[in-house]
Parts: sequence; C-alpha cells; structure tokens
Amino acid sequence: MHDRSSYLEAVSRLRTYDYHYHVLDEPLVGDSQYDDELARLKASEKAHPEWLVSHSPTQTVGFSALAQFDKSTHHQPMLSLDNAFDAASLVAWYERGLTRLRKDHHLASPPRINCEPKLDGVAINLRYEAGVLVQAATRGDGSTGEDITLNAKTLRALPHQLQNGPWPASIEIRGEVFMPRKGFDAMNRRLAATGLKTFVNPRNAAAGSLRQLDPKVTASRPLDLYVYGAGAVVGDLDAATHSETLAQFERWGLPVNPETRCVDSIEAAEAYYEYLSRRRAELSYEIDGIVYKVDEHQWQRELGAVAKSPRWAIARKFPAQEAATQLQAIDWQVGRTGAVTPVARLQPVFVGGVTVSNATLHNVDEIARLGVRIGDQVMIRRAGDVIPQIVRVIDAQRADRQPALVLPTQCPVCDSPLERQADEAVLRCTAGWVCKAQRLTALAHFVSRKAMDVDGVGSKLLQALVDQQLIQRPADLYRLQPATLMQLERMGEKSAAKVVESLARSKVTTFARFLFALGIREVGERTAQTLAGQFDLAGLRAASVERLIEVDDVGPVVAQHLVDFFHNPAQQQWVDDLLSCGVEWPLEDGPISDVLAGQTWVLTGSLESLTRDQAGERLRALGAKVAGSVSKNTSQLVAGPGAGSKLSKAESLGVPVMDEAELIAKLKGWEA
Repeated sequence: MHDRSSYLEAVSRLRTYDYHYHVLDEPLVGDSQYDDELARLKASEKAHPEWLVSHSPTQTVGFSALAQFDKSTHHQPMLSLDNAFDAASLVAWYERGLTRLRKDHHLASPPRINCEPKLDGVAINLRYEAGVLVQAATRGDGSTGEDITLNAKTLRALPHQLQNGPWPASIEIRGEVFMPRKGFDAMNRRLAATGLKTFVNPRNAAAGSLRQLDPKVTASRPLDLYVYGAGAVVGDLDAATHSETLAQFERWGLPVNPETRCVDSIEAAEAYYEYLSRRRAELSYEIDGIVYKVDEHQWQRELGAVAKSPRWAIARKFPAQEAATQLQAIDWQVGRTGAVTPVARLQPVFVGGVTVSNATLHNVDEIARLGVRIGDQVMIRRAGDVIPQIVRVIDAQRADRQPALVLPTQCPVCDSPLERQADEAVLRCTAGWVCKAQRLTALAHFVSRKAMDVDGVGSKLLQALVDQQLIQRPADLYRLQPATLMQLERMGEKSAAKVVESLARSKVTTFARFLFALGIREVGERTAQTLAGQFDLAGLRAASVERLIEVDDVGPVVAQHLVDFFHNPAQQQWVDDLLSCGVEWPLEDGPISDVLAGQTWVLTGSLESLTRDQAGERLRALGAKVAGSVSKNTSQLVAGPGAGSKLSKAESLGVPVMDEAELIAKLKGWEA
C-alpha cells in the first residue's frame, strides 16, 4: 500500500469481509485471501503507524450483534487469534514468547503447549452462576454479542447445571458450536426432499441454526459443542494451567474435545499438527487447523495480548484446498461509494466439500496481476469459505490466446462514466445517488444499527421503495406514510404503521450517528465520534482541510472527502432536508460538564464493568477527549487486564495510570 488512501480502502474492504463472515454468514472471500490481505494491512501499519485507524480489523474482533437479538456484553472480551501458516511461523511465535518470559523469569524448563483442533464452527460464551447456566452469547464484536440463551439450551451436549462442585460464583466458559458431518448431510437431505434451501457447509449450518428466532428450529438441528477455555471468573477456578482447566470442565460435565493434547516442546507441537492433518478426514467434524496455547496461566498473564489477539495463543491453519475450473465471465458490482468491483463467474466445481461458482477479483490491479481472461482455466483455492480465491491462470491449458479483458468505461447499473484516480486501483461510478446501486447501498447504510438505527427497514423493503420510486434520498424515508407503504406487496396496516413509528423514533439521534449515517467516504463510526466531539454541524460544514487534519484520525484524504461532501450543493440540500424532517440531536448529547475539559484520556486492556466504548462516552460527556494512542499529551491512561504496549509507553512517558475500579469511582464523583 503506497499511501494512506489505499490503506483505508483495504481497511474498509476487510471490514466488509468481516461483516459478511461474522454477521451474515455469507463469506465473500476465502480464508487464504483474507489472511493475505490482513497480513499486508499489518505490514502497512507497522511501516506507517501514523496511518493506523481504530476501526482497522487489526484492532477489532468480529462484528456487531444482529438487531433481532438482545445484546450481551462479555465480562471479559473474546479475543481472536493470530495465524501461523507454516512451521517457521509457529516456531517464531514460540520463540517470541520464550524471549519475553526469559527477560523477567528464570525458567527451569520451556512452557508446555496445549494443542487443540481448530473447529470450523461458531464461538459461544457461556456464563454460569453458582453452577447454573444463566446466559449464552455469540462472540459478536468481541465485547458484545447476541444473546442466544434459549437456543443454546437446546444443545444436548450443554449442561444447564454443572456437576461435581464447588464452582466459582460466576464463570464465563468459551466454546465452539459445530455441526458434525453426518448430521449435516442428513439434514441437507431432509431439506432437499421437502424442497427447502440446503446449507452450503457445516459452519454456515451451525451459525444459521444458532440464530433462529424460534428455539424449536434450533433444537431440530444436529448441533454439538466443545468447550475450550474460560473468560471472566469471580471466585476460585482452582486450576494453574489450561490443561487443568479443561480437566475441571470435564469433571463439571462439560464436553471437551478428546483430541486435545498437552506437549512439552515446540517439536512435539509440530508433530501433533502432522498427526492431526493426516487424520483430518477421519474426524466426525470439520477442522481448519490447530490452536496452540501456552499451558500455564501465569505465563499467559505475563505474555498478555496485543490489539485483538493474545500473545500466548496462535492458530496454525491447514493448507487451503485447491481445484481447477474455467472462468466463464466477469460481472461488475457497484457499492455504496461507487466502487465497481469485478466478480468472477466460474464453471461450478466441487472443492473443500462445497460447490463454488464465483470469486471476487477485488479490483482491476488484481485482474492485471493474474493476467486473467474469459475462458481461462484457473486454479482456485478454498479454505472453509463459500467464495474462493483465484490463485493463478493455468497457462498450459489455454488453448488459444483469448483477447485481453476490456475494462468497463460505464457503470453497469446506470451507464454513467466510470473514473479511476491515479493513486487508486478502484473504478468508481461518477453518478452518486443517481445510480440506483449506490442509492440502495447508501440507504441501507443510513438505516443501519450504528447509523440511524431504523428497526424494520431492511434491504428488501428498501429495494421495493426504490424500485417503485417512492424514495430517492434519506429524507424521503421520513415522508413515508402508512397508506403509501401499504401499496407494497406483503405490507399490511400494522406492519406499515410499525415502519413509520420506527422512522419517527430514529429522528432523535446523536450528531456522531448522524455523521456516520451520511456515508461520507472514509468517515467510519469512530471518526464520526471524534468529529462530533470537536464540531457542531455548522462548524463542520465550514471547516477547511487544514482545520480538519488537526483532528485525530483525520488525515488529508478524509479531510478532503469531508470538504467535498459539505461543499456539494446537492448533498447540502439533502442534509438540510433531513433537518427539516425533524432529525435532531438534543443538546444533552454534548458534555454534561467540563470537569475534564482539555484533558486527553486513553483506554486500553479489558474492562469488566464497562465496555471501552461506554467508558469513552462517559468521559467525553465530562469534556474529555478520548484518543486511541498514548503520547506526551495524554493526561490519563486507564489500563485493564491485558494492557500491553500502551501501558508500557505511558509508564515510559510518566503518564498517570489508573485501573477500572479507580475510573468508576472517579466517574461516580464527577457525574454526581
């Protein structure tokens, strides 16, 4: 990535992949492609730390909860794992940990390593109080997931009451819900026999089954569960190592994978990988690699975590599965910002247990790199996902040279001219909201949960409203009446009234949500919050590029996008239209006091009573600026468990540090 603009495009693209994978269960790309792009992103952030944005996928986990489920905040975040793709990467991970531990401790022997199959399922957080299951939740964004307690209680392997106490007063137990192969095949045969849609793979089947609104449907699905670790614990777990923890879980009646092993050396850990890779096809469930964990809890605490991943654990992936097929066509899809993305249509081929027929090509540079042409035989790679990666063209099988691909010059949806900036690999439609595809995706963004949060207005309803020309821009949503909505298919009086009520409720929002909802290029949720903390609407409309780049998280590219947006007469008009429809953010959304005015606070590590977002909102309400990195201008660092480099930097700079208990006590005093 040669500049910050291409870096931000990569961040946006990877967040889109995350959303489709974790929330919609509709992966857009294969594991290998995602991992490669994430690795390039990490390399760019390492080379250019000034580019780093807080919404980068290297700083977050998964995605947010679905709207139809209640939210559940994990008492301890569910972190994701870094990946090792070969033996050298695994050894490097182990040596890094060993080096850290040797700095401060005289190790009598190297740390033991716990080895577990990496199940291809859905992560779940189980909370037991006094041995009784009180809540089950999905991973979500790592801090907040979906409350699926009723569905989880239908799992036959999951005890509602633990056995053989004593147990901690409260404990979070992490596990993976999966669908065994035989159950998956039998279920798909039943669905096909009744004319219903079948699932593409066991992981999607497990995810879809857990997210059923009717627990009876979940109960009818052949789901299974293995637990693999603990989160927050109140009381005594009485286990000094991870392997002892798993043994404790088994005594309590929880299912633990019998393939789990604890070994004494990295060589034995590698041997376990080879052993299980040979037995992979024999297992009754899908796995896509091995998870390695430092066994001793003390060493886990010493090693801590970096961003979203613990230093004491890593996942080594199995090689992706490959197959050859023919590229039959390339379609072009238009996104919210006008980016036109090429999608390869393939002759269907069975690979990795799934029949696949398309793959994303990302952009025109990727097409040029591959040298791909219509009719080519191509090698595709799949690693547990629906949509694979095109690895290469098989030149030897090209019967004759097909003509080189001609890039489109007009939008495939609205026929408007396409343009490509000199420093971008992306073609863009120049029509903006005139383009139906951009209009649809922008409206979907506008009503989404983190934007205006309009419940009951989904993609199908928006599609119908746009098709019948009932809405053209966001303000048109607020002018809808029940009688108008009732003209649509399957929209009765009660449903129409609910939509209008939901739209009316969404008018009262915050300035940050409003800014995010506008869909300004490169202005994500966190940047919108930062801007809302420093400007009102009039000030933002008048701000120059020079003024904007003084704001954290706003560089020259984002600043220019903001200026372009607020100086565009058409966009100014529909912002004014929204205000005239009654969209507002009450004054109480601003600081409730100025007790922390002029101070810059940073939050790091895991917080248990509050999420970092909640703590940040309360600090901003007291006048503080909440930043993402520590500098000499930082007034205070709040450090929870797992605090890493930010804590070290704060200590080296002499920045005051407090823990969560001190923060809560201070907040109560300031807010009184």
